[in-house]
Amino acid sequence: MTVKTIQTEAVQELLKKVAGLDNNKGNPRVKEIMHRLMSDVYKIIEDLDITPDEFWHAANYLNELGTNKEAVLLAPGLGFDHYLDIREDAKDEAIGLVGGTPRTIEGPLYVEGAPTSQTEARMDDGNTPGQGMWLHGQVLDEAGAPLAGAIVDIWHADSKGGYSFFDTTQSELNLRRKIITDENGYYFARSIVPSGYGCPPEGSSMKVLSLLGRHGNRPAHIHYFVSKPGCKHLTTQINLAGDEYTYDDFAFATRNELVVQATASSDPEMIKKHSFDGEYLDVEFNVTLIKTKNSDLEEMHNRARVSLA
Repeated sequence: MTVKTIQTEAVQELLKKVAGLDNNKGNPRVKEIMHRLMSDVYKIIEDLDITPDEFWHAANYLNELGTNKEAVLLAPGLGFDHYLDIREDAKDEAIGLVGGTPRTIEGPLYVEGAPTSQTEARMDDGNTPGQGMWLHGQVLDEAGAPLAGAIVDIWHADSKGGYSFFDTTQSELNLRRKIITDENGYYFARSIVPSGYGCPPEGSSMKVLSLLGRHGNRPAHIHYFVSKPGCKHLTTQINLAGDEYTYDDFAFATRNELVVQATASSDPEMIKKHSFDGEYLDVEFNVTLIKTKNSDLEEMHNRARVSLA
C-alpha cells in the first residue's frame, strides 16, 4: 500500500536537517545539491513504494560498487558521461562555440605521464601481440589552417581489451603516447589494432546491466585528448568501423562523425620501415579544434586521474 508522506511537515523538516539547511556552516552548494538529491530519493521511495528490503539491498550494493572501484565504469553505462556531453554541447551552442571535431566521453582509464614525441611515435612497447596499425591525421583550426605544436594525447587497449597500468601484464605506459604535431599539423603513430572490452562479468556494473537486460560491451576504440593554447580542449575517441558494438556501445560514446574506417594495407615500404608483421591497418583521423579566448576552455575538466608524471 502506498502512503503519501513527502509533503508532511515532519518529512520536509527532516530534509532540511539532512541537508544542513538549518545551520549556517558547511558548503552552500553542497547543501543545495544534497537537499535536491535527498528530496528526489525520498520521493522515489514514496512514488514507487520502495520496501525496506529493496532500500537496504541498494545500500549494500553501493558498498560493493565502491569496494570494486566500479563507480566510474557504471557511470558511463548509465548514460551519465554521455548526458554531461549533451549538456556541454548545448552550452557551447548557446554561446556560439560550435563546430570542430565532436567531443565524446573520456572513460575511466586515462593515465597522465605518457612519453611525449615530436610528430611521430611508436605506441607499443615492441612486445605487444596484435595486428599492426598506422594511426595518423592532421590537426586544423575551424578555418582549415594547420595547427603546429598541438598535443595529441592518445591511449587505447591492447588486442585483448586491456589497458596498461590497470592491466599488469603490460608495461606501465604501453599504448599511451603524446605526440606534438609538426609544422603542418600532422601526427603519426605506429601501434597495434585495439580490441573492445566488456565489463567484468561478475562485477558490480554487470549486476545492474543484467537486471536491465543490457550487455556491458564496448567496441574497438581509440581515445584522444587534443590541445593547443588558444583552442578549446578536445576530449574525444574514435570507433573502428565494422565492430559488432560500434553502434551498440554500452557507454553511449559512439557518434557518427567519430566512426573511422580501418583500411588494410600491405605497403612493403611501410612494413619494412615500421616493422609490421605483414598486413597492417591504416587509420586516419583528422581533428578540427575551435579557437577560444577563454583560457578555462583550453584545459580538460577536473576529475580524479592516475598520474605517473
